[in-house]
Amino acid sequence: MELRGRIAEACQEHDRDTDDITVVAVTKTHPAAIIRMAVAAGLHNIGESRIQEAEPKITEAGPIARYHMIGHLQTNKVRKAVGLFDVIQAVDSYRLAEEIDRQAGRIERRIECLIEVNTSGEQQKFGVTPDDCLDLVGKVAALNWIELTGLMTIGPYTDDEDRIRGAFALCRDLYRRGRDTVGDNFDTLSMGMTDDFPLAIAEGSTMIRVGTLLFGERQPWRESQA
Repeated sequence: MELRGRIAEACQEHDRDTDDITVVAVTKTHPAAIIRMAVAAGLHNIGESRIQEAEPKITEAGPIARYHMIGHLQTNKVRKAVGLFDVIQAVDSYRLAEEIDRQAGRIERRIECLIEVNTSGEQQKFGVTPDDCLDLVGKVAALNWIELTGLMTIGPYTDDEDRIRGAFALCRDLYRRGRDTVGDNFDTLSMGMTDDFPLAIAEGSTMIRVGTLLFGERQPWRESQA
Protein backbone atom coordinates (compact mmCIF):
# COMPACT_ATOMS: atom_id res chain seq x y z
CA MET A 1 0.00 0.00 0.00
CA GLU A 2 1.40 3.39 -1.05
CA LEU A 3 0.26 5.00 2.21
CA ARG A 4 2.23 2.59 4.41
CA GLY A 5 5.36 3.19 2.35
CA ARG A 6 5.05 6.96 2.66
CA ILE A 7 4.43 6.73 6.41
CA ALA A 8 7.49 4.51 6.80
CA GLU A 9 9.61 6.93 4.76
CA ALA A 10 8.50 9.94 6.84
CA CYS A 11 9.08 8.07 10.09
CA GLN A 12 12.54 6.97 9.05
CA GLU A 13 13.49 10.49 8.01
CA HIS A 14 12.35 12.02 11.30
CA ASP A 15 13.29 9.22 13.71
CA ARG A 16 9.70 8.22 14.42
CA ASP A 17 8.26 4.74 14.95
CA THR A 18 5.57 3.70 12.46
CA ASP A 19 3.74 1.94 15.29
CA ASP A 20 3.15 5.36 16.86
CA ILE A 21 1.10 6.56 13.86
CA THR A 22 -2.61 5.75 13.73
CA VAL A 23 -4.33 6.07 10.37
CA VAL A 24 -7.93 7.26 10.24
CA ALA A 25 -9.30 6.18 6.86
CA VAL A 26 -11.63 8.97 5.73
CA THR A 27 -14.55 7.38 3.89
CA LYS A 28 -16.78 10.44 3.47
CA THR A 29 -18.62 10.52 0.11
CA HIS A 30 -17.86 6.81 -0.36
CA PRO A 31 -20.38 4.01 0.29
CA ALA A 32 -20.51 1.61 3.23
CA ALA A 33 -18.75 -1.03 1.11
CA ILE A 34 -15.61 1.12 1.28
CA ILE A 35 -15.72 0.99 5.07
CA ARG A 36 -15.79 -2.79 4.93
CA MET A 37 -12.95 -2.79 2.39
CA ALA A 38 -10.84 -0.50 4.57
CA VAL A 39 -11.33 -2.68 7.64
CA ALA A 40 -10.46 -5.80 5.63
CA ALA A 41 -7.21 -4.05 4.67
CA GLY A 42 -6.37 -3.51 8.33
CA LEU A 43 -7.62 0.06 8.73
CA HIS A 44 -9.72 -0.06 11.87
CA ASN A 45 -10.29 3.67 12.39
CA ILE A 46 -12.84 5.25 10.06
CA GLY A 47 -13.47 8.99 9.65
CA GLU A 48 -16.71 10.65 8.57
CA SER A 49 -17.65 14.33 8.43
CA ARG A 50 -21.43 14.59 8.26
CA ILE A 51 -24.05 12.96 10.46
CA GLN A 52 -26.61 12.68 7.65
CA GLU A 53 -24.16 10.77 5.48
CA ALA A 54 -22.50 8.73 8.22
CA GLU A 55 -25.60 7.40 9.96
CA PRO A 56 -26.84 4.99 7.25
CA LYS A 57 -23.31 3.89 6.41
CA ILE A 58 -22.32 3.12 9.99
CA THR A 59 -25.64 1.38 10.56
CA GLU A 60 -25.05 -0.81 7.51
CA ALA A 61 -21.37 -1.56 8.20
CA GLY A 62 -21.94 -2.18 11.90
CA PRO A 63 -19.47 -2.03 14.79
CA ILE A 64 -16.48 -3.26 12.79
CA ALA A 65 -14.29 -0.20 13.41
CA ARG A 66 -13.72 2.81 15.62
CA TYR A 67 -15.72 5.61 14.05
CA HIS A 68 -14.36 9.16 14.22
CA MET A 69 -16.42 12.30 13.67
CA ILE A 70 -13.83 14.55 12.02
CA GLY A 71 -16.05 17.33 10.65
CA HIS A 72 -17.63 20.31 12.34
CA LEU A 73 -20.37 19.18 14.71
CA GLN A 74 -23.40 21.34 15.36
CA THR A 75 -24.95 21.15 18.82
CA ASN A 76 -28.29 20.02 17.39
CA LYS A 77 -26.58 16.94 15.90
CA VAL A 78 -24.80 15.88 19.10
CA ARG A 79 -27.58 13.52 20.24
CA LYS A 80 -27.04 11.34 17.16
CA ALA A 81 -23.27 11.77 17.17
CA VAL A 82 -22.73 10.31 20.63
CA GLY A 83 -24.63 7.19 19.61
CA LEU A 84 -22.85 6.73 16.28
CA PHE A 85 -19.23 7.68 16.91
CA ASP A 86 -16.50 6.42 19.21
CA VAL A 87 -14.41 9.58 18.87
CA ILE A 88 -15.41 13.20 18.23
CA GLN A 89 -12.35 14.99 16.90
CA ALA A 90 -13.66 18.49 16.40
CA VAL A 91 -14.67 19.94 19.77
CA ASP A 92 -14.16 23.66 19.29
CA SER A 93 -16.14 25.28 22.11
CA TYR A 94 -17.17 24.64 25.69
CA ARG A 95 -20.81 24.92 24.66
CA LEU A 96 -20.36 22.00 22.27
CA ALA A 97 -18.44 20.02 24.89
CA GLU A 98 -21.21 20.56 27.46
CA GLU A 99 -23.81 19.25 25.02
CA ILE A 100 -21.67 16.20 24.20
CA ASP A 101 -21.29 15.57 27.93
CA ARG A 102 -25.04 15.94 28.49
CA GLN A 103 -26.04 13.63 25.66
CA ALA A 104 -23.36 11.05 26.52
CA GLY A 105 -24.56 11.08 30.11
CA ARG A 106 -28.13 10.51 28.94
CA ILE A 107 -27.13 7.16 27.41
CA GLU A 108 -24.38 6.55 29.99
CA ARG A 109 -21.68 6.28 27.36
CA ARG A 110 -18.30 7.88 27.97
CA ILE A 111 -17.03 9.27 24.68
CA GLU A 112 -13.52 10.12 23.54
CA CYS A 113 -12.98 13.67 22.30
CA LEU A 114 -10.24 15.83 20.84
CA ILE A 115 -10.15 19.61 20.83
CA GLU A 116 -9.79 21.19 17.40
CA VAL A 117 -7.32 24.08 17.27
CA ASN A 118 -7.22 26.63 14.45
CA THR A 119 -3.44 26.89 14.22
CA SER A 120 -3.43 28.47 10.75
CA GLY A 121 -5.50 31.53 11.66
CA GLU A 122 -7.62 31.02 8.53
CA GLN A 123 -11.06 32.50 9.09
CA GLN A 124 -12.90 29.84 7.10
CA LYS A 125 -11.76 27.14 9.51
CA PHE A 126 -13.34 26.01 12.72
CA GLY A 127 -11.36 25.45 15.90
CA VAL A 128 -10.47 27.20 19.12
CA THR A 129 -7.73 29.80 18.91
CA PRO A 130 -4.29 28.79 20.18
CA ASP A 131 -4.58 31.41 22.92
CA ASP A 132 -7.81 29.87 24.22
CA CYS A 133 -6.85 26.22 23.70
CA LEU A 134 -5.40 25.36 27.09
CA ASP A 135 -8.25 27.04 28.97
CA LEU A 136 -10.69 24.89 26.99
CA VAL A 137 -8.58 21.79 27.65
CA GLY A 138 -8.89 22.32 31.39
CA LYS A 139 -12.65 22.87 31.26
CA VAL A 140 -13.41 19.91 29.00
CA ALA A 141 -11.15 17.56 30.96
CA ALA A 142 -13.33 18.19 34.02
CA LEU A 143 -16.55 16.98 32.35
CA ASN A 144 -17.89 13.62 33.51
CA TRP A 145 -18.78 11.83 30.29
CA ILE A 146 -15.97 13.04 28.04
CA GLU A 147 -12.58 11.37 27.89
CA LEU A 148 -10.34 14.12 26.54
CA THR A 149 -7.41 12.47 24.80
CA GLY A 150 -5.71 15.17 22.73
CA LEU A 151 -5.81 17.85 20.06
CA MET A 152 -6.62 18.02 16.36
CA THR A 153 -5.71 20.59 13.73
CA ILE A 154 -5.93 21.09 9.97
CA GLY A 155 -2.87 22.47 8.22
CA PRO A 156 -3.06 25.76 6.32
CA TYR A 157 -4.21 25.70 2.70
CA THR A 158 -0.86 26.52 1.13
CA ASP A 159 2.14 24.96 -0.61
CA ASP A 160 4.47 26.75 1.80
CA GLU A 161 5.96 23.90 3.82
CA ASP A 162 7.38 26.26 6.43
CA ARG A 163 3.90 27.63 7.15
CA ILE A 164 2.43 24.14 7.32
CA ARG A 165 5.13 22.88 9.67
CA GLY A 166 4.79 26.01 11.77
CA ALA A 167 1.08 25.37 12.29
CA PHE A 168 1.74 21.75 13.20
CA ALA A 169 4.56 22.70 15.55
CA LEU A 170 2.24 25.14 17.33
CA CYS A 171 -0.33 22.39 17.86
CA ARG A 172 2.39 20.03 19.09
CA ASP A 173 3.53 22.56 21.67
CA LEU A 174 -0.05 23.09 22.88
CA TYR A 175 -0.51 19.33 23.03
CA ARG A 176 2.55 18.91 25.23
CA ARG A 177 1.32 21.63 27.57
CA GLY A 178 -2.14 20.09 27.64
CA ARG A 179 -0.64 16.74 28.56
CA ASP A 180 0.88 18.39 31.63
CA THR A 181 -2.65 19.35 32.67
CA VAL A 182 -4.62 16.23 31.72
CA GLY A 183 -2.06 13.46 32.22
CA ASP A 184 -0.96 10.38 30.30
CA ASN A 185 -4.38 9.75 28.74
CA PHE A 186 -3.85 12.92 26.71
CA ASP A 187 -1.95 10.98 24.09
CA THR A 188 -3.38 11.83 20.65
CA LEU A 189 -2.16 14.53 18.30
CA SER A 190 -4.34 14.32 15.19
CA MET A 191 -2.83 16.33 12.35
CA GLY A 192 -1.98 15.66 8.75
CA MET A 193 -4.03 14.64 5.73
CA THR A 194 -3.25 13.25 2.26
CA ASP A 195 -1.31 16.32 1.08
CA ASP A 196 0.65 17.13 4.24
CA PHE A 197 0.87 14.13 6.56
CA PRO A 198 4.66 13.66 6.12
CA LEU A 199 5.11 17.20 7.47
CA ALA A 200 2.73 16.40 10.34
CA ILE A 201 4.71 13.28 11.20
CA ALA A 202 7.86 15.42 11.21
CA GLU A 203 6.23 17.66 13.83
CA GLY A 204 5.04 14.87 16.11
CA SER A 205 1.62 13.79 14.84
CA THR A 206 0.35 10.50 16.27
CA MET A 207 -2.76 10.30 14.07
CA ILE A 208 -3.28 11.17 10.41
CA ARG A 209 -6.57 11.43 8.53
CA VAL A 210 -6.28 10.13 4.96
CA GLY A 211 -8.98 9.67 2.34
CA THR A 212 -7.96 10.68 -1.18
CA LEU A 213 -4.71 8.71 -1.18
CA LEU A 214 -6.60 5.58 -0.14
CA PHE A 215 -9.86 5.83 -2.06
CA GLY A 216 -9.34 8.39 -4.81
CA GLU A 217 -11.13 11.68 -5.30
CA ARG A 218 -14.28 12.28 -3.31
CA GLN A 219 -17.57 11.66 -5.06
CA PRO A 220 -20.79 13.67 -4.74
CA TRP A 221 -22.71 12.01 -1.91
CA ARG A 222 -26.07 10.42 -2.69
CA GLU A 223 -28.20 8.83 -0.02
CA SER A 224 -28.59 5.74 -2.19
CA GLN A 225 -24.86 5.10 -1.80
CA ALA A 226 -25.37 3.97 1.77
